[in-house]
Amino acid sequence: MTPPPLLDVRALRVSVNGRDGARLPILADISFTLGKGETLGIVGESGSGKSMLALALIGLLPGGAEADGEALLEGTDLLRASERELCALRGRRIGMIFQEPMTALNPSMRVGDQIAEGLVRGRGLSRREARARALALLDRVRIPDAARRLDAFPHEMSGGQRQRVGIAIALALEPALLIADEPTTALDVTVQAEILDILAELVRESAMAMIFVSHDLGVVARATERVLVLYAGARLEEGRTREVLEAPRNPYTRGLLAAMPRRPSPGAGGAGRLATIPGTVPGFSALPPGCRFAPRCAFRLPPCEAREPAWEALGEGRGLRCIRGGAAGDLP
Repeated sequence: MTPPPLLDVRALRVSVNGRDGARLPILADISFTLGKGETLGIVGESGSGKSMLALALIGLLPGGAEADGEALLEGTDLLRASERELCALRGRRIGMIFQEPMTALNPSMRVGDQIAEGLVRGRGLSRREARARALALLDRVRIPDAARRLDAFPHEMSGGQRQRVGIAIALALEPALLIADEPTTALDVTVQAEILDILAELVRESAMAMIFVSHDLGVVARATERVLVLYAGARLEEGRTREVLEAPRNPYTRGLLAAMPRRPSPGAGGAGRLATIPGTVPGFSALPPGCRFAPRCAFRLPPCEAREPAWEALGEGRGLRCIRGGAAGDLP
């Protein structure tokens, strides 16, 4: 018998109040499952709803935002859990790495105390035990000279070191699910590679599941096994990361891949101009009546502008939202 998924998200929707009092849809019909030890990338341009999805799962939506649908973590619906229940789950069953560690960390606390705080509150460890565990976590995320850095303040550390501290805090209580919200965006490529190696190692060692949010398809290709492509709050494509990136079936996914910088071949005489997707992601108060991507799509047909296509399951974990269906993979 196949074990139930660790996380089962069904028809998740998030909306906020518009200026005229009407509800604006930020996320619509988001569904996916995630098993123990699996990794899922969430990709899309800024404004696609990636971070809002992460915040909905951990119960940290901004004021005025409301979530509907289901998000079952080990049978507990995160969308209907009380704040008390969510506080018991955060850290213990769900850990989160935030995009900007300088704002996520408390500037007035030493980093060792910030790591130890969760261990004291969540595990009941003594201050001495929590400090020893915090030191071990800093070693685990490869902080150089961890014993000395334990008493440093966030402003005394580099961006990469602060991000490592954020990872240590997220891992302190050994969560079953880790949500990483663009954890490498502000880092140089060398530090970025080190952070990705750390996350991959931690997933292997603990068999925790990970949701990796990013706009960088190259990073997602390295960090995840499956990928979900979002656009203007809707899922447009899903599948195994390698399959989606090698043979995308949605024109939007193809556009994202074409816009990725590539290293020129020897003797090619330069990298040339990058491809672009014309236009911008529509605001949630001005979504088109048909396919959300249609106004920017080079392959649109008249019916694309009349109605939004339904989500189509293609089998073996592949899914697509495109009026062309499976034939979208045959686009020129």
